[in-house]
Amino acid sequence: MPASRSRRDRGSRRRRPGRRPTWTPRRCATAPREWRKTPVLGEAEPNRPGPGPGPKLPESRDPLPAPRPGNQRGACSATSRAKVAVLRRLILGLVLCAAPLSACGGGGESSQEGAAPQQRRAAPAESDPGADGTNDGWPQSELASGFAERIVLVTVDTLRADVLGYSGRDDAATPTFDRLAREGVYFSRAHAHNVMTLPSHANILTGRLPYEHGVRDNAGFRLDPRWPTVATLLRSEGFATAAVIGAFPLDARFGLDAGFDLYDDRVSEGSETSSYMMAERRGDVVVERGLRWWRAQRGKRFLWLHLFDPHAPYAAEARFARSHPGDAYQGEVSAVDAYLAPLVEQLRADGDDATLLVVTSDHGEALGEHGEKTHGLFAYEPTLRVPLLLWSPSLPGRGHDRREARHVDLLPTMLDAAGVAAPTGLPGASLLRPAPAAASTYFEALGPNINRGWAPLRGVLEDGEKFISLPIPELYDLDSDPDESENLVGQRTDSVRALRRQLPEESQWPPSGRTDLSADEERQLRSLGYLSGAASGKATYTAEDDPKNLVHVDDLAHRFVVAYQRRDLDEAVGLARQLVEERPSMGLGYYHLAQALLDRGDTGEALEVMGTAYRRQLATPGLRRQLALTLTESGRALEALQVLDSAPDGGDPDTLNVRGLVLAEAGRHQEAVRTLRRVFEHDPRNPEAHQNLARAALLREDWSAVVESARAALELNDALPLAWNYLGVALYNQRQPSAALDAWRRAVELAPSDFDLLYNLAIVSAEQGRLDEARRALRRFVDEAPPERYGPDITAARRRLEQLPR
Repeated sequence: MPASRSRRDRGSRRRRPGRRPTWTPRRCATAPREWRKTPVLGEAEPNRPGPGPGPKLPESRDPLPAPRPGNQRGACSATSRAKVAVLRRLILGLVLCAAPLSACGGGGESSQEGAAPQQRRAAPAESDPGADGTNDGWPQSELASGFAERIVLVTVDTLRADVLGYSGRDDAATPTFDRLAREGVYFSRAHAHNVMTLPSHANILTGRLPYEHGVRDNAGFRLDPRWPTVATLLRSEGFATAAVIGAFPLDARFGLDAGFDLYDDRVSEGSETSSYMMAERRGDVVVERGLRWWRAQRGKRFLWLHLFDPHAPYAAEARFARSHPGDAYQGEVSAVDAYLAPLVEQLRADGDDATLLVVTSDHGEALGEHGEKTHGLFAYEPTLRVPLLLWSPSLPGRGHDRREARHVDLLPTMLDAAGVAAPTGLPGASLLRPAPAAASTYFEALGPNINRGWAPLRGVLEDGEKFISLPIPELYDLDSDPDESENLVGQRTDSVRALRRQLPEESQWPPSGRTDLSADEERQLRSLGYLSGAASGKATYTAEDDPKNLVHVDDLAHRFVVAYQRRDLDEAVGLARQLVEERPSMGLGYYHLAQALLDRGDTGEALEVMGTAYRRQLATPGLRRQLALTLTESGRALEALQVLDSAPDGGDPDTLNVRGLVLAEAGRHQEAVRTLRRVFEHDPRNPEAHQNLARAALLREDWSAVVESARAALELNDALPLAWNYLGVALYNQRQPSAALDAWRRAVELAPSDFDLLYNLAIVSAEQGRLDEARRALRRFVDEAPPERYGPDITAARRRLEQLPR
């Protein structure tokens, strides 16, 4: 029967032929083979994972016979390959995104090849792009509260404040942004509080600082439902609410969907994405879907659009890349500007004064400044300062506002415009009111501490002075030194003392330094890796732990990701070994090494590496999950369960997904189903849990349950090749080969380089007399499948191809 394996989904990988795990169901001698998947889970960054390499075909003992639907001998074989593949990709993305060490969508190390060296950063713009000149302290007159019945919030991921035409970038092709600045109000001194996607958006949507709502990084955090979002507050006043998300770091599972009638986070997860990249969709798709909802509404409405395009790796459409040769990042900026144009045109065409548009970014991009490749490592101005524009026909004139604006000011601004009372105790204030500059701006960059064990970075910005609290403290005068090139700590000791005192005590990190943790808090933190292993805190951090002294390690990590993305696994393994040697206490280094070894086929050594990290209590949550999956693939499911039992799951959907898969492979089917259903208590819209329930049903040959669960997964996300493959296997076993072929065609469309899927399609096409389709699929398999992985299967496919009638 057809292989149950569908793709390299989420980091699953192929086994070399010749070794058959004891838990693998017997192979069906008369059907397309079942593909086996060795999971290679990645961890920690929330963020959405790109799929990794997929599992190898099972050993080929004889020429592959034509499948006979009536013969169910070995039918369970269809199930073995799918395995844990799903998970690996899910969690890998998370891990990667959270830590600057990894290069995925949410976080720090994505490949930056093609980005031009950044020009010297301009100081905050001092001239208004409009014809009316500057307008300090806008607005100078009161604006009636409640003027806006239609509000749009646009957040552009990773957009620097100084790369737009209105901000002084002469070669910028950003007519949409520039038009909004001319016709509205722009803030040249706006700052984020975090330099990672998830916490920044939590700040924006709740109007709370990160230490208040508790989301401190992309990895391992979820917004607590007790914190109302702007959508929650507006919906309670009769607003229809919708969000369209551009990438996985803001998936609904992380809690930002609270209050939205529609939360469109259906980001493609096809296995053509590198496992060190984030699943995303282009900005024009985001805008088009948002406008479709907007036009269907008739009353008060709130729309949030999240565009991910400027995030590394930079790969703008050719028409935009050509406008900035040698500067791929600026090409992405031009693309976003063009993608936003239809939105602005729609709002203008609405011709209604009761509209407010807010545009900002979650954080910027370093582009090599201060030695930082992308973002997440430091909190210098290239990543902390953000663009911020307000546009509405009702605004009293155009203006350039030089006040210190902050992300926490956006929720009260939108509520003010809507005439909705803001919750008490908010740290921000409406920017629609004439008011003095904010007293201070708190900021942090905790990813390197959480994911690498480096010193935590916190800071305060006030009246142009910026203090960064690290073992080697920093103080900059942004008015005279916008590039932050002269550390004034030794010269302005009074300022250092005053700003240090402003660091909120409750913002301290890690919380493991506290003595008043409840048992539940400690359990949850430990389950996320914050009290042990790679993320364990120190009583005292020294200069050796300061990120400024670890830039070379960050660079190693970046080079590893680039090598991994281009599939140079030998180089990736070498760089990962250097990471472990350079920083043996950093658990994420072991994870990267194990990942590359698994993808290279060195399962034994990968198990040794993961075992070493596990025994030394350095295993990240993702590494523990990967270790459990790889042990299961090696026929050691009981050991895998011991690994998972070593740290409470804390209700983490990724860990529950892995546990459910391991239980299923161990034959404990009822426990597996109960565990996988627990995922829905924490994330009711988790497509991977449905997909894994389909996998568990495949193992027990319950074809109706497979169909039900696979379709439930696809209803939530129709871009899951693995779910399509499971569906195909089940339909084939229900004697519906034509419908099975439809499912496999969709799977191959989503994952054209998944040769297991291609093989399924070829065999069943031949069985059904679709000889042209079978010939094309077999020819592709013979010509393109990697011989080192598929040697025996290529031989069988070639023989099969020769046997097809001409």
